[in-house]
Amino acid sequence: MRPLSLVAVAALALWTTAVHAGRSCEQRKPTVQTIERGMQLAERTARALDASGAQVVVLGRAGQDLSKYGLRYSHLGWAYKTPEGPWRVAHKLNECGTAVAWVYRQGLGEFFLDDLWRYEAVWSVPAPEVQQRLLHLLQDRARTTVLHQRPYSMVSYAWATKYQQSNQWALETLAAAMEPGGVHTREQAQAWLRFKGYEPTALKIGPLTRLGGRVTAANVAFDDHPNDKRFADRIETVTVDSALAWLQRAQLAGAPQVLRLD
Repeated sequence: MRPLSLVAVAALALWTTAVHAGRSCEQRKPTVQTIERGMQLAERTARALDASGAQVVVLGRAGQDLSKYGLRYSHLGWAYKTPEGPWRVAHKLNECGTAVAWVYRQGLGEFFLDDLWRYEAVWSVPAPEVQQRLLHLLQDRARTTVLHQRPYSMVSYAWATKYQQSNQWALETLAAAMEPGGVHTREQAQAWLRFKGYEPTALKIGPLTRLGGRVTAANVAFDDHPNDKRFADRIETVTVDSALAWLQRAQLAGAPQVLRLD
C-alpha cells in the first residue's frame, strides 16, 4: 500500500461518522482510496468554482443511490468563497441514529469526504443579485441558522414545519436571503417558495416501506404529510434534483454543472 499523502492524513484526522446527510448511516471506516478520491473531487471542484467567477453556488453530492426514485443527487448546501480564498459550505447534517440535525460550515474536502455513492459534484451559479444576498446571509452565522429547526426527518413534508430536512433548510434559507424584511419564519419562507413556483418531488413510497422506515430509523417520519397524500403513497419532499430544476426555471440560477471523477 502506498503511503498516505499529507492531504489524506489531514482528511483522516478530520473524519467523523457522527453526522451525515444524503447518505446512509452505515458505520464503515474510510479507506485510503475513499479519502483520496473524495479529496480529489474536492480539489477539482474548487478549481472549477474558482474558474466560474462565482462567490456563491448551490452545491450537491451523490451520497446515496436514489435511482429507484428517479433522483441523481441526495444532498445540497450553499458553498461560498471566503475572503481568505478557500470555499466553505453551509449545510445541514443529521446526527446519525437520531431525529435531530445541526447546521455546519465545512470545507470542500469535508463535504466530499463522506462515503459517497458516486464521485460526482453538481452545482449551479445563482444570478448576481441572488449571490450577493446569499453571501451577506452566509457570512452572518446568526442569520444562517434563523430558520434552522432541529427536529429532522429525511422525508419531511415540503410544506410543513414539524420537521426539517437538509435540502429544505437550504431552500428556506434562500427565501430568507431574498426577502430579509418579509421572511422571518419557516411558514413565510415556504409561502415565498410557493409564490416562486417551487415544486417538491413526489416520491412513491408504499405503506410497508413507510412502516419499516419509521420503525427502524429515528430520522425518518411520515406523520407530517397530509393524510390524503400519505395514504395515496405520495410523499412530497425537497430534493436536490427538484431544487436545481426550479432554480433554473425561476431564473434564480443557471443550468447545473457536473463534475465527475473517471
